Amino acid sequence: MKCLRNILVAIGMVTAIAAVVAGVFVFLERKKDDEELEHYLDCSIQ
Repeated sequence: MKCLRNILVAIGMVTAIAAVVAGVFVFLERKKDDEELEHYLDCSIQ
């Protein structure tokens, strides 16, 4: 039972880390898209 608990804790930690990494990736991609949109709008206005 103790071994199973350790395995489940390890899986939970890996899952939590993966969720944080995915969140950071989505945030950075969204920021990049916003910058590209702003550049496009600036160029189209001129």
